[in-house]
Amino acid sequence: MNEDRKAKIRDYKLQPTYYGVIQLTNTVTHKIYIDAVPNTKNRWGYYQTNLNNHAYGQTALQRDWDEYGADAFSYAVLWEEKTDDVVNLRHAVKLLKEEWLERLQPFDDRGYNTRPKSR
Repeated sequence: MNEDRKAKIRDYKLQPTYYGVIQLTNTVTHKIYIDAVPNTKNRWGYYQTNLNNHAYGQTALQRDWDEYGADAFSYAVLWEEKTDDVVNLRHAVKLLKEEWLERLQPFDDRGYNTRPKSR
């Protein structure tokens, strides 16, 4: 491996990681999908790959992706913070998602998320 490539890999690994809340928006229907993720940097590629490979099965999100195509969807980071001081990232992401689902209500005609089960 050449030195330039090694330096690029090292620099990439040293970049800060951000967890946060992301939103996929269908620009035709205006429906949204909300998720809280441990790394906002690579998540758009993750969704594109999975939706292009039909990993979401018979969900409304997958059906609209298939019908309208990838160009009909946009990606936005709604909130993010460095992971440096997070002790339990999995728990932090879970609480964050609950908070943002409650705030934005991306259910039924407004979005693709499934309503959380009542506790």
